[in-house]
Amino acid sequence: MTVSIHNPDQYMAALRTIVAQGRKRIGLLVGAGAAAGMVKPDGTYPLIPAVAGLTDQVLTTLAPTYQQQIDGLKAELAQHDIETILSRIRSLSQVIGSAKVHDLDGTGFATFGEAICSEIGKIVDVRLPAAGSAYAHLVNWITGTTRDYPVEIFTTNYDLLFEEAFESVRAPYFDGFTGGREPFFDPVSVSRSDLPARWTRLWKLHGSLGWRASAKGEVIRTGQSSASHLVFPEHLKYDQTQKAPYAALLDRLRAFLLTPDTLLVSIGFSFADAHIAAGLDEALAANPSSSVFAFQYKILDEEGPACDLARRLPNFSVYARDQAKVNGIRGVWKAPAELPNKDWGPIRSTYLDKDGNFMLGAIEPFARFFAASRSIQAFPTPPALTATAAVMPPTTPTAPVV
Repeated sequence: MTVSIHNPDQYMAALRTIVAQGRKRIGLLVGAGAAAGMVKPDGTYPLIPAVAGLTDQVLTTLAPTYQQQIDGLKAELAQHDIETILSRIRSLSQVIGSAKVHDLDGTGFATFGEAICSEIGKIVDVRLPAAGSAYAHLVNWITGTTRDYPVEIFTTNYDLLFEEAFESVRAPYFDGFTGGREPFFDPVSVSRSDLPARWTRLWKLHGSLGWRASAKGEVIRTGQSSASHLVFPEHLKYDQTQKAPYAALLDRLRAFLLTPDTLLVSIGFSFADAHIAAGLDEALAANPSSSVFAFQYKILDEEGPACDLARRLPNFSVYARDQAKVNGIRGVWKAPAELPNKDWGPIRSTYLDKDGNFMLGAIEPFARFFAASRSIQAFPTPPALTATAAVMPPTTPTAPVV
C-alpha cells in the first residue's frame, strides 16, 4: 500500500506567486460558507448563517403561522433545507389552484413563499464590521496591483457585502446592470467584458437583495435591500432560472472557464448546486488549461460533491483541512520539518495551524493569505519537494495545474 503526501509549502508558494501578480486571469467562486465564517461587529459568529442555520432561523420565525405546512412539507421531502422547501412551496403555488395541500391553496402557498423570501432578506441584510473584514482584505488584494485581466467574482450569496467592501474604498465594479432610474441588466456587456481590467466583475448567480421585477417583468436593480425577488436553485422553475440575468451569468461562468489559462478559486462553496457543478464539469473537461482550486472547510471525507468533481477532472483540485486531492492524487498534508528559508515561518502560519491542519478553507485566513501575497517574504525559488510514504515505493506529488 502506497501513501501519498502533499507538501503545503510547495502548493502555497506557487499560489502565492500567482495571486501576487496581475498577469493571470483569476476568478473567485464564493458560497454561503464565506459569510458564515466572518465575524459580526460584536465579535461573535456568524455574520450570516450558512444554509442550515438560515433554514432554522426562517422556519422558527414562521412556525407560529405555518407549522402545519412546515411539518407536512418535511414529511414528503428528502432534504429539509430552506431552498428545497421553498422550491416545493413555489411549485405548489403554481399548480394546485383552489385545491388544498397541507390546508393551503395555491394563493396561500404563494404568500408562504413570499414570507420565506422576506425572512431570508432580513437575515442576510447585514453590514460589514467597521474594524475590517475578510471581504475588505479581498478587495485590497484585487485593487493592490495593475492587472492584465479583471478579477471575476461569482457568488451564489444574496447579501450586499462585496458591494459594500468595494464602495468603501471607491473601487469600481460591474454587476451586469446599467442605468440610473431603473438599472437594467445588459447581457451583451456581461458576455463581451469591454470594461477596463481595473473594474472587478461581480456576478450574483442566484440573484441579490435589491433585485425585483419591473412593470415589464424584467429584472432590475433598485439599490435597496428588499428581497421579494431572490432566485433560488429550484429544479421545478426552469422558466425562471433560464431568464436573464440568471442564464447569462451561468453562461459567463462557463465562458470564463473555457478561456485558456484561467484559474477559479472557490471558498465557502460546497459544490452541491447541480447547475453550477454541471457547468464546471463541462467547461473543465473541454478546457484542460483552466483550473479550479476548491478550498474546503471540512475534512476531505466530508466534501463529497467536491471530491466527485476532483475524481473526474485532473484540473479540479480540492484543498481540505486534513488532506488534498491534486491532479487526481489524494494525499495527507505533510510539511517538511525544516522551513524552505528563514523568512517562511510567518508565511506558513497563514495556511497551517500548529497541529498541521490546513486553514484556508475558512474565509478569514483565506482572505488574509491573498491580501498578504505581495509581502516581501517570498521564495527565491519554489521549495524542493519532500516525499514521504508509509510503504515503498513512494509517490511523487505533482505540482498544481495553474
